[in-house]
Amino acid sequence: MIALAKVAQPARIPTFTTASVPDGPNGPLIPEIHEYNKDAIYIPRTGQINAWDNPAWVKAIEETKRKTLLIAGTLTSVCMSFPALSAVTEGYKVFCIIDASGNWSKMATDITIARITQAGAMPIDTFAVLTELQSTWNRPDAMEFAAIFADHIIPGYRALMESYDKAQSVQKVGRETKLDLLEDAQAKS
Repeated sequence: MIALAKVAQPARIPTFTTASVPDGPNGPLIPEIHEYNKDAIYIPRTGQINAWDNPAWVKAIEETKRKTLLIAGTLTSVCMSFPALSAVTEGYKVFCIIDASGNWSKMATDITIARITQAGAMPIDTFAVLTELQSTWNRPDAMEFAAIFADHIIPGYRALMESYDKAQSVQKVGRETKLDLLEDAQAKS
């Protein structure tokens, strides 16, 4: 979820968060979502389990004038799927971000994926969302996306980035070591 929160600003995606009962058994939202996305808007609910049953939630989405939604939630089978199914019924194109949502079992997630897919929502993972939003490396904020990949999706990607940077440096300024000086000194002795 943190990767999605971070990418929402450079990708210019309106972000809404909600919790059914933040002071109840499910607890409050993950604070990092709003920490990394200062533009995210929290929409309180009055106990509805399905966020789509909250008129303020639906109104906020409608006011964006967007017809494509990216949805993640604490639980894949409830928090993500219920509003996704409702949005599909209302004519929205919905992408459900499976790996940004949790569940209590693999079976529950598998059943939920089948359910949302049959209803017309599209399961997707965070990396695919980020790369679709990025679209091209030919953009001024491309390295912001790369940093998000490395920090949250593919930790080994940072090593690839560093290796590439080093190779480019060697091409521009030559080797970083002074082994030739050592070899000359050894040859003279």
